[in-house]
Amino acid sequence: MTEHRIRVAALYRFAAVGSPEALRDQLEALCGDDVRGTLLVAHEGVNGTIAGPPPAIERVLDGLRAVPGFADIEVKFSTAAAMPFHRLKVRVKAEIVTMGQPGIDPVLEAGTYVAPEDWNALIADPDTIVIDTRNDYEGEVGAFQGAVQPNTRTFRDFPDWFEREGRALLDRPTPPRVAMYCTGGIRCEKSTAWLKAQGVERVHHLQGGILRYLETVPRAESLWQGECFVFDERVAVGHGLAPGTHSLCRGCRMPVSPAGRASARFVEGVCCDRCFDTLTEAQRAGALERDRQVKLAAERGQAHIGVRPPPKD
Repeated sequence: MTEHRIRVAALYRFAAVGSPEALRDQLEALCGDDVRGTLLVAHEGVNGTIAGPPPAIERVLDGLRAVPGFADIEVKFSTAAAMPFHRLKVRVKAEIVTMGQPGIDPVLEAGTYVAPEDWNALIADPDTIVIDTRNDYEGEVGAFQGAVQPNTRTFRDFPDWFEREGRALLDRPTPPRVAMYCTGGIRCEKSTAWLKAQGVERVHHLQGGILRYLETVPRAESLWQGECFVFDERVAVGHGLAPGTHSLCRGCRMPVSPAGRASARFVEGVCCDRCFDTLTEAQRAGALERDRQVKLAAERGQAHIGVRPPPKD
């Protein structure tokens, strides 16, 4: 595949699914042999990222839009220079993004959507508190100016963080607006539904997430700083969804910046500053051999099954 033939589609939709197993089978058939990536199916909807030739991606999306409740599925498109996934996985889950809070229904309770072109004005208002709903390593790669970073390890930690620290941010005579964001929109949408269930009324979230913002808002007007971590082999993207400068540590599956790669503790294909002290000699030797096999496969023009990026939850 060449660069102009690979389309990446990040998608999600909260909608009632009567039989997740049946929808999983339908999506697997739609993807066929020429689409790779990950799709999660649950009673609450569908979430995932897929990549392939543009006609194949449109085939999958057309089929999904024909499913009741999914006509308006949220999709962000980008391109990749090489196939960013090693395989296709379509899985049935309890949640399409794991928060671990039963009874939350984003279809009925989510906060107010804010279009990317209106986001700057909202978060620049001193009456607004901006909260990043992503994980700690994602916030290190990039974030909006002035955003509160909960520094959670997983999304399921967010409710505990809010009760422990976040609620105090709203303790003002006149409660501020809350503006929440995430990569593609799904985590902040579910987070706003949870906050509203806790009695927080003035809750907003960035429609389409950071990806839609970086695609829509010109760099000169942008309040985004850094790059946006993505859950595939591209690792991170910048304004216009152009490829970023981060790579993936094969030891701990965390993003590594150019400065991180300059560290004496960074070994390509083996470890980085985060995990340098955690690997045994046997693990280092195994990682070095794996990296050698990856490079040999690339020289032969063959695909080698690589290490996945960290899980989104």
